[in-house]
Amino acid sequence: MWNRDEVRGKMDRVTGRVKEEVGDLTDNEALENEGRAERGAGELEEGFGKGRRKIGNAIKDLGDKIGR
Repeated sequence: MWNRDEVRGKMDRVTGRVKEEVGDLTDNEALENEGRAERGAGELEEGFGKGRRKIGNAIKDLGDKIGR
């Protein structure tokens, strides 16, 4: 299951990509750059969330094994 960081990261990636495309279509370089930055931040946040989830799952699995 996804966590908040993953969801926010995905949303930022999509929003950033839309801004990039709109900026490209309207020749608005500032909007295009803003979109790139937002997409990059979203990728980082999503990666952080995936790492957090994997660590959480590993700790849960370890706890399950110890509890047996």
